[in-house]
Amino acid sequence: MKEYELTVLVHPDLEADLEKALGKVRSLITDNGGEIIKEDSWGKKKLAYRINREDFAIYVYFEVNLPADAPLKISNVLNITDEVLRYLLVKADDKARQAMIEQKEREAKFGNSDESSDK
Repeated sequence: MKEYELTVLVHPDLEADLEKALGKVRSLITDNGGEIIKEDSWGKKKLAYRINREDFAIYVYFEVNLPADAPLKISNVLNITDEVLRYLLVKADDKARQAMIEQKEREAKFGNSDESSDK
């Protein structure tokens, strides 16, 4: 199983009933042998350009573990799902994640260097 990042843009009209749409995405992942590691709802945001005559979307981010054949199956279903305006499914970048963790550790240890240089 490999680690992936999935970002889903849900139709803004479903804001009141978001759990139903997210339930479809969650079941799609688990039905294809995947497991959800992390889920983070970023809320309703303005889109950079219109998608299907919509200016806003609800952004939801998932970190998932998927078997080799699952990404294609998930992509095929998300392409025809009405609740989803757009999605992005990519392999997780371990080097970038490790660099971010190290950066946070340095900031915690030494404090934010930008604040001290402003004085």
